Amino acid sequence: MARIVLGIEYDGSRFFGWQWQTNLASVQGELEKALSKVANHPVTVICAGRTDTGVHALEQVVHFDVNVERELDAWLLGGNSNLPDAIRITWVKLAVDGFHARYSAIARLYRYVILNRKVKSALLGKQTTWCYHLLNAEIMNKAAQHLLGSHDFSSFRAQGCQSKSPVRIVHFIEVSRDGDKVIIHICANAFLHHMVRNIAGVLIDIGVGKQAEDWTLALLSAKKRSVGGVTAPPYGLYLESVYYPDCYGISKHPAFLKLPEDAKRFN
Repeated sequence: MARIVLGIEYDGSRFFGWQWQTNLASVQGELEKALSKVANHPVTVICAGRTDTGVHALEQVVHFDVNVERELDAWLLGGNSNLPDAIRITWVKLAVDGFHARYSAIARLYRYVILNRKVKSALLGKQTTWCYHLLNAEIMNKAAQHLLGSHDFSSFRAQGCQSKSPVRIVHFIEVSRDGDKVIIHICANAFLHHMVRNIAGVLIDIGVGKQAEDWTLALLSAKKRSVGGVTAPPYGLYLESVYYPDCYGISKHPAFLKLPEDAKRFN
C-alpha cells in the first residue's frame, strides 16, 4: 500500500464545495473519480482543509492510498486528463511515513480578494468579491492586527460550526491594496467554519467607515456570532497554501517564513 500526496488548484465557483455530495458536483467527487480510473480501483482522498461552495484553492493538499504501482507522472497526467478544466493536479509526490494531509498540517494560509471599484468586473465576478465603496486598506490592516494570537473566535464562526473549540491561533494577517484590489492574507493554525469570510466581512465594514477600527476588539470580547456582522461572499476566498514540517518534504510557501519556530499544529 502506497500513500500519494498531491497539490490541487481549483475554481470553486464550479462546485458545491470540496466535500462529496450526492447528485451535486464537488471537488472531492471529481478528484476521486479521476484517480480511481488511474488506479483501477476506488480511491478516497483526504484534504488539508475542506472548502465551501464557491471557495477556490491555489494549493489544496490531499493524500490517498493505493495498492497498485504507478509512475508519479501517471497520477499527474492521467489524473488531469480525467478531471474537468476547473480542477488541476499541480504536483505529485510519495508521502513520507506518517504523513496525513490534515493532521500533519501546522498552518493554513488563505487569501481574500476584494475588487474595489465602481463597476463590477465582466471577467472576475466569480474570482473576487466586489465592493463599490472606497476601502481604506490601511485602517483595515490596523484593525486586523487585533486578531493576532490565540483567541476565542466565537464572533467569527458560523452558527452551525461543529468545532469543539472556538479557540484558534492567528499567526499573521495583512491587508494591502494592489491597484483596484484590496487583498487580505491570513494565516492560522486552523480555521473555524466561515471564519475567514466573517473576518473579511468585518474588515470591509471597517474599511468603508461603517465601524471603528477597534470593532475587532469588541467582537473578540463579545464572543457572540450574532454581533459579528455580515459574512463576506465566498468568491474572493482562496486556500493559498498549507504548511507542513520540513521532514515531509513539501515545498514551503515564502509567507510561512514568518511563522514562529515553535509553531505547532491544531489539536
